[in-house]
Parts: sequence; structure tokens; C-alpha cells
Amino acid sequence: MSKLNFGIISLGCDKNRIDSETVLGTIKDNYEIVNDPKKADIILINTCGFIEASKQESIDTILEMAEYKEKYNCKMLIATGCLTQRYGDELLKLMPELDLILGVNDYNKLNNAIKNFLKGDAEKQSLCNYSDENINQGKRVVTTGSFSAYVRISEGCNNYCSYCIIPKIRGKYRSRTIQDIIEECTELARQGIKEIIIVAQDTTRYGIDIYNKKMLPELLRKIGEIKAIEWIRILYCYPEEITDELVTEISNNDKVCKYIDIPIQHISNNILTKMRRRTRKEEITKAILNLKNSIKNICLRTSIIVGFSGETDEDFEELKDFIRFIKFDKLGVFKYSREEETEAFNMPNQIDEKIKEQRQEDLMIIQQEISLEINKNKIGRIYNVMIEGKNSDDFWYGRNYEMAPEIDGEIFFKCDRILNVGNFAKIKIIDSLEYDLIGVVCDESRQ
Repeated sequence: MSKLNFGIISLGCDKNRIDSETVLGTIKDNYEIVNDPKKADIILINTCGFIEASKQESIDTILEMAEYKEKYNCKMLIATGCLTQRYGDELLKLMPELDLILGVNDYNKLNNAIKNFLKGDAEKQSLCNYSDENINQGKRVVTTGSFSAYVRISEGCNNYCSYCIIPKIRGKYRSRTIQDIIEECTELARQGIKEIIIVAQDTTRYGIDIYNKKMLPELLRKIGEIKAIEWIRILYCYPEEITDELVTEISNNDKVCKYIDIPIQHISNNILTKMRRRTRKEEITKAILNLKNSIKNICLRTSIIVGFSGETDEDFEELKDFIRFIKFDKLGVFKYSREEETEAFNMPNQIDEKIKEQRQEDLMIIQQEISLEINKNKIGRIYNVMIEGKNSDDFWYGRNYEMAPEIDGEIFFKCDRILNVGNFAKIKIIDSLEYDLIGVVCDESRQ
């Protein structure tokens, strides 16, 4: 008997992507995985429920896939992830198109639940048990290409920022063991992965709950010992948790990309206090300047929230001045989303949506100018670039250490000979755009 086709749509962050890859690893022996949902007998949407826009995207996707029951082959529609964990049975009642919903810790129940439903032994059901213990891990089907993979080192969060629902969805902060992580990275390397991208809600707190100390520096050392791994990239570092030991390890470990993502969210102490962030402007500034002074050619990425409750014109001007002063290499700007069940939901002085949009635009214009200036200064430099493919204009493209996948731009270059995707090439920069770079292959490039 031929296997049923299983398709998955993953929404939201890279932690969600890891969950989706774990789902695929869980079901791949029982079903045929397909990329086209039109061919799928079973469709699973891994939802995001972080902010209003992501909730709407999740709902729209569920409704779109529900039509595939009538138009195509779909026999069973499943939703899982943060939206289902957040709304549980309520979502199943509001969306009768769904046959099964599971929470963020229930993937071990998936195979049996599908089997029982298809046999007719189960009605539409919700399996959204909350757990502060489980961490989704195990065999994965990597969906980020053949050469880069995200690795989650912890689950949950203890920060309880006033605007954020994640601790209520994902639970308390809990680290994986170093042994588990190294085993996963070793297996990924065996599959051909060359870039490990470390993620968590807060990577810099790694290990403190199970080892009673911050263990990210040691973890970086051990991953660096895996011969086939060439790049280690760190995302989601909270400034107050960046220790001197971590700075030294990043600086001295040749495999660790000199790239750090520090989501500061704001710089006005007024807003940082309302957000219940644990750092203030003085500490954030000190941490960033220390990184710039201690790590040669460090690339810094951050994310900012504009339009938070009570953000005054003075707060916003202070933020603009800080962005101009620091000159972040990469910067993302997000409008504050008022989320129920968070402390900030009932805060006074909510900001009008048009003001949020204007402030977002103002910051992105400032950052565009900064990014172009930074990129112009790269003309003439030679970078080690991971080759990712070739576009319709016959330009090859890839990334250097300053570029995380999908968010930080690309380096485009012409080359007459065939290059091997996943290999590295030496690229000299000859021109720049606001976010991308143009280069040529150097003769000494290795293939």
C-alpha cells in the first residue's frame, strides 16, 4: 500500500522552523513528504501566535488550506504551534475546518492522532497540553538547504517582558544538555551542514538552569571542534548576559562568525522600564561599545519596537539619535503589537497606528542611509562567501559572515565557470547597494 502524502507549512520564527523539521523527522517513515500542498493528503500548518499580524497570517493560511479539502487531495487538516497552544479548544470551535490541533509540546502524539483520525476512531480533537519540561528535539528533516541549519539550545523564556506572550506559550527557560546539542550538530555535519545557527529565546542565558552557570562559551568551543562545521552564528543575545568570557570566545574562535544579534528593542529608559527590560541605556551602550572595541570587524544586528505604550516624541528622538550614534550593521524595526494576556495590553497612552507606521518608516530611512554608508566602505575588501545559488540574471549569490540567512541581504557576483553550491569562494567587493553587495570572484577562490 502506498504511503499518504504529507505536506507542512511553517510560519513564524526559526524556532518554529525547527519544530516543523522535527515534525517531518517524526512522520517521514510513515508518510511521503511533499512540498506542494495540492498533492498532500494531510496538511499541517505550524502556526505563529506572537503578534497580531502573525496570528492573522496563521488564520488566513488555515482557511486557504481548508479549501484544499474540496479542490485537491487533502483528507486531514492539522494546526499546531504557538497559535494553537495559545487558544486551544477555542480555535477548534472557531475553525471547524480543522481536524486536529496540537500545542508546541505535543509532536510525540502526532503519528497516533493522525492514524486514529484516518481510521475513524477519533473525532476532531485538541491535544494542547502545557509543559514546562519538554523540549522538541530528535531527528529532523532540514529545510534550510543543504549547508545551513538552525540549532535550538534552549526552550522557553524567564524574562517576562511586558509586551511578550512567549513565556505563557513556551514556558519557563530550560536548556538542552551540551551532549544533546553536540550530538545533533555532529549529525548535521555528517549530512553536509557547514553553518550552525544557534537560536533560543535568549541564547546568552544558556546552561544557567542545568549547569548553574552560563555555558555558551563552552558550547561554542565544543561545536567548533566538529571538523566539518565552518561557521557558527549566534542569534538572540541579551546585552546584560554578554560576559567577558563570551566576548573572548567569539573573538578567539575562528569558526564563530564575528556577528551578534542583540535585540535591544529600545534605548529610552522610560520605555525600557515600561517594557520590563532588564537593562538601561547606559548598560546597553557599554555592552555594544565593548563588543565593537573587543572584536575586530564585528557585525551587530538589533531589533527595535516603535510605538510602545507611552512612547513620547522625546523617547523616539532619543532612539533615532542612538541609532545614528551606534550605526548598527543590521537593524529590524517592528511596530508594537498590543497583545492580550500581556502586562502591556492594559497600559495607558496607547499609540495611534499611523504614528507607529511613521516612526517605523523614519527609522528605516535612517538605517538605509547607515547601511549604504557601511556597505560603501566594503568596496575593495575580499570576503569568504558561502555560495547559495544562481539567479535568473545569471548572477551567483551567497553570504559572508556578516549575513544571516533570509534577513541580511546577499553578495551577488558573476562567474563564467560552474561553482559548487555550499562551497566557499573568495569574493572581492566592487560595488554596493543599501543592503546587498556586488563582487567578483578572486583567482585564489577554492572550489
